[in-house]
Amino acid sequence: MAAENSKQFWKRSAKLPGSIQPVYGAQHPPLDPRLTKNFIKERSKVNAVPLKSKKASSFHEFARNTSDAWDIGDDEEEDFSSPSFQTLNSKVALATAAQVLENHSKLRVKPERSQSTTSDVPASYKVIKSSSDAQLSRNSSDTCLRNPLHKQQSLPLRPIIPLVARISDQNASGAPPMTVREKTRLEKFRQLLSSHNTDLDELRKCSWPGVPREVRPVTWRLLSGYLPANTERRKLTLQRKREEYFGFIEQYYDSRNEEHHQDTYRQIHIDIPRTNPLIPLFQQPLVQEIFERILFIWAIRHPASGYVQGINDLVTPFFVVFLSEYVEEDVENFDVTNLSQDILRSIEADSFWCMSKLLDGIQDNYTFAQPGIQKKVKALEELVSRIDEQVHNHFRRYEVEYLQFAFRWMNNLLMRELPLRCTIRLWDTYQSEPEGFSHFHLYVCAAFLIKWRKEILDEEDFQGLLMLLQNLPTIHWGNEEIGLLLAEAYRLKYMFADAPNHYRR
Repeated sequence: MAAENSKQFWKRSAKLPGSIQPVYGAQHPPLDPRLTKNFIKERSKVNAVPLKSKKASSFHEFARNTSDAWDIGDDEEEDFSSPSFQTLNSKVALATAAQVLENHSKLRVKPERSQSTTSDVPASYKVIKSSSDAQLSRNSSDTCLRNPLHKQQSLPLRPIIPLVARISDQNASGAPPMTVREKTRLEKFRQLLSSHNTDLDELRKCSWPGVPREVRPVTWRLLSGYLPANTERRKLTLQRKREEYFGFIEQYYDSRNEEHHQDTYRQIHIDIPRTNPLIPLFQQPLVQEIFERILFIWAIRHPASGYVQGINDLVTPFFVVFLSEYVEEDVENFDVTNLSQDILRSIEADSFWCMSKLLDGIQDNYTFAQPGIQKKVKALEELVSRIDEQVHNHFRRYEVEYLQFAFRWMNNLLMRELPLRCTIRLWDTYQSEPEGFSHFHLYVCAAFLIKWRKEILDEEDFQGLLMLLQNLPTIHWGNEEIGLLLAEAYRLKYMFADAPNHYRR
């Protein structure tokens, strides 16, 4: 009976505006920690599940209580004639509606006040809008009208970075787009890339703090091992590898309709629309066809693992970077049908080969039972127990297993936790580090977890911790935050990577 009540609670709550709803692959805006905490406390009172008595089933209880929030048949199955929907008094409803209209009319009497607050923002803080940002702008303006003015002024003045806008923005924290130092770095990159034999060691050193947008496509091809260091061989190599990829398309792609490949192709076909669903670029049919071909050919050529959910995310940074080579404006709203067929074929082939190079180093993450991820999650648990014993014990106290949140961190390389612009910056460093996507990623995850230690310690129940760790507020992160995260990860690696006695108990 308790299970049924809990299920009905979640079905009703899913329909409330502003309720916390985990969307596959989507990034949530930052949540007010006070509201989140109150919501979680109310949830824990409703469920009244004693955590201590069900150690092995805590996560399963949590999953069962929340899994029906997005059932396809919710709208059809809900009985609006039930007593729970008839408790609203009509007089109260009319009185409330009248009060709302009166308050709204009062706000409209003095529009000058709200306009003056927005006109004071310096011009340097304006952010290029994308069509996907229109709804966010309307929501934020409504919030400014409803909240008292003194509350708005108490917040730190910081430019609003839209949810999906400015993927290719080299600096998302509001600083000038190109400083003198950055111009010098760009010139250094150009000298390295134009030399007869590019010094790859020097290129890695320069790339560690980030690669300028203008030279990122060529730099990524070189660092991934796809492009040779010798400039004279590059053109022929690109031509040969691109022809080889489309040879695979002709040879294998028609087999997607064969019975023994149906499951693979069906899963890819389901996952592609879920890839960055809030970015219009990835919802274009032509882009989705490109992704389907890349993933299917990779799966056919790697039968030991085949296609695994999560690999679809790993194509997107390469695709965006190689697309930016031909597009000057921000690419998230760019219509790829404006490009020629030859350019699209080049972007597709380069994305395939660079993604393949990446997966060659972490393929044990995707083989049967995913042993690579299991080992990395265990290593993360041991590392955190050494770095911050208080956080580690806090997880143990509330029976949170690292696998419940860190599996996605390892499987998707933190792509579900960070905006795409941050992932691209992060991969600049990963490609500069030896075994960056496998070994160094462990220390980035540890630094990322400890970054939220205060918020973690403030949560005092299992569900609150899981909600926090699956919806971390990184929506406004830019180069500055990623730079600090990487610096802390490098410090942890320097302390623990070559010190096994300190690493293990």
